[in-house]
Amino acid sequence: MKLQTNPDKLNPLHQFAKEFLLHLQFERRLSNNTVQAYWNDLRRYTDFLNDECKIEDPKNIMLSHVRKYVKWLNQIQVQNTENTGLKSSSINRTFSSIRGFHDYLIQQNISTKDPTNILEPPKLEKKLPIVLSVEEIDRIIKSVDLEKKISLRDRALLSLLYASGLRVTELVKLKLTNILQEEQLIRVIGKGDKERIVPIGGRALKHLSEYVEAVRPVLARKGNSRGYIFLNQRGTPLTRMTVWNIIKENTIKAGIKKKISPHTFRHSFATHLLEGGADLRAVQEMLGHVDISTTQIYTHLDKHTLKEIHQECHPRG
Repeated sequence: MKLQTNPDKLNPLHQFAKEFLLHLQFERRLSNNTVQAYWNDLRRYTDFLNDECKIEDPKNIMLSHVRKYVKWLNQIQVQNTENTGLKSSSINRTFSSIRGFHDYLIQQNISTKDPTNILEPPKLEKKLPIVLSVEEIDRIIKSVDLEKKISLRDRALLSLLYASGLRVTELVKLKLTNILQEEQLIRVIGKGDKERIVPIGGRALKHLSEYVEAVRPVLARKGNSRGYIFLNQRGTPLTRMTVWNIIKENTIKAGIKKKISPHTFRHSFATHLLEGGADLRAVQEMLGHVDISTTQIYTHLDKHTLKEIHQECHPRG
């Protein structure tokens, strides 16, 4: 079954979903990307209810309708082998979105029953994230062609990603005023506009200072930099996609075949800290994780590394 939503047809359920998202954005100060992901989930859900179940009023949503939708979602997931379906993590987030939506409808006295309260979300397959070794990180950073002056920016960017574990959105939003140079710290505005302080490290700070002093002033004169640190050739802030391209280019030049993203640097940052003996709570604070369970995946990574070492080095491994 495939939804054939008519873009000209008004779906009354959309308005309820949008009011819920406004409520979420106000209450939890979610990022625009998160709100967009929730809207994608709820639009798919409400379109299904409207198109396939002919529902226009939330009061009429029954458990049978939700189960029918879950069955349809699972069918899409099966198609994921052809890269056309949803990942388990996306389906799990969809469950969260739908449950939150129905909880909101009850709180607002729009509906009197929650048809999702006995449903269980799918069990996620735990996949360990890709992590680079220290040697691979060094190869990527050293692969930057410093014959080009703009490459001082790229080297600073890569160094800072690894040294601080920033998300790519946090990186492109960094401003000069966020750098506390004497303390070797940066002030990061993370998800939900929450502020945290993260150490930089001497080498990354040196690379950053070289870029800020020698290259950034030239770029800033070309456009409206608005105080952002990382600028493009037009003098405006870098986009997330440009960061991806910088990483891709230098990963290829370093001869590394792994599928790497900006988040790979974040994974590597956390893993190397824990392998070096860092406290889990300290790593949680530096990553800006609200829940420590999110950080604990890196302890599984660490145990995985220990198992490999044991198998390689122990006489009966």
